[in-house]
Amino acid sequence: MPPPDASTDADAAATTAPRAGARSGSVPAAGSPHRPDAAGGPGNADTLDLRLPDEFLALFAADPEAVGTARTAGTAGAATTAGTVGTADGEQNPGEPVGGEQGPGEQGSGEQHGRREHPAPRGTRPARPLAPADEDLLDRVGGWGQTATAVGAFHLVPVHLTRDVPLISRWMNDPAVAAFWELAGPDTATEEHLRAQLDGDGRSVPCLGVLDGTPMSYWEIYRADLDPLARHYPARPHDTGIHLLIGGVAHRGRGLGTVLLRAVSDLVLDRRPSCARVVAEPDLRNTPSVSAFLSAGFRFSAEVELPDKKAALMVRDRALRDLL
Repeated sequence: MPPPDASTDADAAATTAPRAGARSGSVPAAGSPHRPDAAGGPGNADTLDLRLPDEFLALFAADPEAVGTARTAGTAGAATTAGTVGTADGEQNPGEPVGGEQGPGEQGSGEQHGRREHPAPRGTRPARPLAPADEDLLDRVGGWGQTATAVGAFHLVPVHLTRDVPLISRWMNDPAVAAFWELAGPDTATEEHLRAQLDGDGRSVPCLGVLDGTPMSYWEIYRADLDPLARHYPARPHDTGIHLLIGGVAHRGRGLGTVLLRAVSDLVLDRRPSCARVVAEPDLRNTPSVSAFLSAGFRFSAEVELPDKKAALMVRDRALRDLL
């Protein structure tokens, strides 16, 4: 995933921080205009006093039961209002991610893309509610269809474990691929990596890239805003990430990575109208990969320090897709 200017995202980070602070739900500090005073009173806060005026209560003087009812209603109203505010203050930040992986990277003259950080082993992901059963977080990748490219007809086909594990495992054991994906080993290592995504809530979809009928690459299309990556950059709702590895040696060193990265990012933007940006995070040291992303219309946004690498945050903006 390749590098250009960081100013846009830096501005986004500056505007996001105050919102995050406002949603923290923490108790105001002493001396704050919204903190109660030592006697338990409202201090100098702008508070809503729901006590009924004495003149109004006098109307119920002949009926103590009614007064009690009125006082109870006022208290309940205050509790309801406070509860609503509390819920809003404590609401989870929608930019907080879950599940994640490292992005693609090209190695040497080949076109290899890096190991993913996510999905974590089952039971270790940050707590987030699963998507509703009728919601597809990635707008049905399997139905995106075939697209014409300069190198042939290309199609993303969601992985089927029984059919695809042997092929993908063979690619993962290629030293050029293993250096970034770190999934070399028996087929079970690849199967576990794939199953964690397939058994998840759909925030990451593993796919084979089929070019003119031949499976030749492995892709992961994922919701970057719901991924651990979102902890490291100012994520926006529906940001979509891509990871790629070119499988067979015969398909490497021919510039296919650049062509296919542009084609797939175009598919994302065409099939996901709610997505304004496609992102990726190749290893910063992987110059060929960064270059491929740049050539595919991505811009270098920033360096990001991930748990296992320093990455180049690459971004392809919908607004700039026809200019880069």
